[in-house]
Amino acid sequence: MDYFSHAKDYGINAGDFAPDFPAVVKRSRGVADKMSKGIQFLMKKNKIDVIMGFATVKGGGKISVKGADGNTQEVRSPKHHHRNWWPCPRTAFYADGLAKRSSAIVRRWYFRNVTIVEYAPRIVPVEDEDISKELEKSYKKRGITIMTNANVERVDTSGNGVKAFVKTATGEVTLEADVLLSAVGVVANIEGIGLEEAGVKTEKGKIVVDAYGKTSVDGLYAIGDCTPGQALAHVASKEAVVCVEAIAHAAGKYHHKPEPVDYGNVPGCTYCTPEIASVGMTEKAAREAGYELKVGKFPFSASGKASAAGATEGFVKVIFDAKYGEWLGTHMIGANVTEIISETVLGRKLETTWQEVLDAIHPHPTMSEGVKDAVEVALGEAIHL
Repeated sequence: MDYFSHAKDYGINAGDFAPDFPAVVKRSRGVADKMSKGIQFLMKKNKIDVIMGFATVKGGGKISVKGADGNTQEVRSPKHHHRNWWPCPRTAFYADGLAKRSSAIVRRWYFRNVTIVEYAPRIVPVEDEDISKELEKSYKKRGITIMTNANVERVDTSGNGVKAFVKTATGEVTLEADVLLSAVGVVANIEGIGLEEAGVKTEKGKIVVDAYGKTSVDGLYAIGDCTPGQALAHVASKEAVVCVEAIAHAAGKYHHKPEPVDYGNVPGCTYCTPEIASVGMTEKAAREAGYELKVGKFPFSASGKASAAGATEGFVKVIFDAKYGEWLGTHMIGANVTEIISETVLGRKLETTWQEVLDAIHPHPTMSEGVKDAVEVALGEAIHL
């Protein structure tokens, strides 16, 4: 929708256009269904048995699974409600959480007013402070209202819409909305599946595991959102690979014991507009850890590719240890930055220094060369800024 709104800037007369939310939902469900069928095909191709049903841990390395047909089988070691939001309500209101940032801009095109209520002092509090400032500036420019240091105390749904009573530093504020989206984080769905009876240790609502996914009960393993690691799809995928390879190695069917997941080098991506991508330490965290830093920030407004694409919003920020040149972190905000962050992930994995980044030729003009440009800024050697 952002691109359509600027079509005339590129010499394209797109005429009138309007969002069709049911069509958007239909396509998103279609894409999800296609990906699901792809996974099913891979399972079948690799001769992996998949049992659909509700599982209960029985102990002794056994799991009882009740299938959709009502039959239960013993094995050794959720449907989503969609509310029809069409025709568009006048106002959408968002509570604290990651999901609100990923969908706030989308909803802005369907609703006249969008308000974000953030419990923390700034939005995207886990990101670098410069990222928070840039995203807030971008959202306000798009007409999104942001409330920080605010907490939803109670909600009244007795009328046609929703009333949210928000506690702020200056007192209570009442927000009226047609739709309330509460996105306050992820809770592991581990209740009622027999963990306590089987003796599986849990802590703070998560299943306790070792570096290879092994629980406190022999023969039982856990990965993903039900364990203490980051609740991210790519983390769960890596945990699964490490877990299965460790099991195979213990059984003498894999050539080496896998390396545990490096949780200090996990990229985080937020698919809002503009996108956010980051990995490693924030500037504040690095300074608090005692590092002397070299920090560089390259704005996309100075990028030829970004200018040609009309995507000059945002920047790339890199953080290095000034003494040894260690790459401590990278933080990005802008168009398609989730496609750029992998250079830093690989660089940190290979213990790349700033000099090696500068010695590597980056293609021009690209958005991705913003990483090298930011490193040049950090060293006072910028040629594109």
